Amino acid sequence: MSAERPSLPPVRLNSEAELARDALAAPLFVRAVRLARWAGPDTRVGAGGELVEAQLPAAAEHLGLPADDDGAAYASEAWRLAVDTGLLDVTDPEEEDAEGTVSAGENLGLLTGGSPQDVLAIWLDGLDAVHADATAPVLDDFTDLVGEDGSIDFDALDWDPEAEAEFLDGVLGNLYLLTLADNGAGEGPVPLPALAASMIVPDDMGEPTDDILEQVSEAMMRLDDQFRLLEPIGIVEYRPVDEALMVEEGEAPVDAVGGDEDDVTRYGMVKLTPLGLYGVRARMLEAGVDAPAVGDLAGKGADALLDGIAHYPESAARAEVKLWLAGYADGAVSAAAELLAAARGTDEGGPLRRLHCQQALALAGPEAEPAVRAVLGDRELGGLARVWLAERGAADVPAPPEDMIFWLAIDTIAAHLDADGELDELQGLIEGLSAQHRGFFDEVWRVDHPATADVLEAMGRLHSDKKAAKDARKAAFKARSRAGR
Repeated sequence: MSAERPSLPPVRLNSEAELARDALAAPLFVRAVRLARWAGPDTRVGAGGELVEAQLPAAAEHLGLPADDDGAAYASEAWRLAVDTGLLDVTDPEEEDAEGTVSAGENLGLLTGGSPQDVLAIWLDGLDAVHADATAPVLDDFTDLVGEDGSIDFDALDWDPEAEAEFLDGVLGNLYLLTLADNGAGEGPVPLPALAASMIVPDDMGEPTDDILEQVSEAMMRLDDQFRLLEPIGIVEYRPVDEALMVEEGEAPVDAVGGDEDDVTRYGMVKLTPLGLYGVRARMLEAGVDAPAVGDLAGKGADALLDGIAHYPESAARAEVKLWLAGYADGAVSAAAELLAAARGTDEGGPLRRLHCQQALALAGPEAEPAVRAVLGDRELGGLARVWLAERGAADVPAPPEDMIFWLAIDTIAAHLDADGELDELQGLIEGLSAQHRGFFDEVWRVDHPATADVLEAMGRLHSDKKAAKDARKAAFKARSRAGR
């Protein structure tokens, strides 16, 4: 069988050391750490672990924040993160209406004495906490939810926590995919309207209806609030929606700040940071999503490598192979021998494995030559071995028998068909290989390769020369008849 295609392209992540440094520099995380180190025996907390209101001004002052409601809110937010990530341990009060105590948490020491993985694990806990805050309901008037008996009517919130979390994760997943699009060419900021529309507008819809546009607008405003909360934890760079666009009708003109109404950047721009790529991928992996990263295959067997990179973009596949070769302890000859052994097979994925084996051997260096020469007589590998040796200008390369030439041609085209490459490149390959041998289609149908008939049918569809295309279709019919299909 052909290798299963991953649901997402492979991501290239920064090193764990770099990511840990980014995590420690995230503004909200910095404030949480500073408060965790500031807290002492006299610090008073409420029953829920929150810093009591009387201590918020001192906490804000320690963080260099203004002594106003905004400063208190930022200090309270940082304190909650310190508690949620285990930087602080809170002891609940023994009596009702009493105050609890706080002490340094075990994780606080790990920030300086632990490994990058320790730091990132703590930061991921912080990301989970901020994500939960971002998907919490917006309460315009909390008193409306409190009944006469003091109970809270949660049904009146019209809030589905699972749906809210799923929507935000879907948005982050789309942003992740857009960042990886075109082999990493999509690393620029994404307009907020486009991101909201990607979640709301059906793929098969032409002109969006007024109802759909209203839903997109509502999603934009919700995402604007959420990205403002997510930016301080370090996963996104965010340019918020221009507040002049959100004023109530009649209060002020849209161009009050002198901007161009058609300037899409005024409607919000968002970009995942390298730390954001790591964090979103971690959440997707936890949810069971196949989200590969370059380097995942290092240390695994050659069979796992060749199957794993089967549908990677070329640059990602090269990077993965380089990491695999660099970590192979037994040297280039052993690495090449393992790659060649893993490339064998008449299953559907065999041609693509052999193509990637050939590309991997190109990175193995001249030291791999003994292992390559050892397979010159192998029916499946002898052709690619000769190509590798010829490309390196090696001497004493025996000429391939005719049946090996045809077998390699079928195998090569089958690999490129499975790889879903550019149509022009595939067409050029087909026409080039068929032109190298006079009477190609009179002979090639006899090749005992499981993909012979399928390849010839593809050549009949794609060859630009009408006569050659007709000859290919005839050869495909003969190949199927010979195989009894």
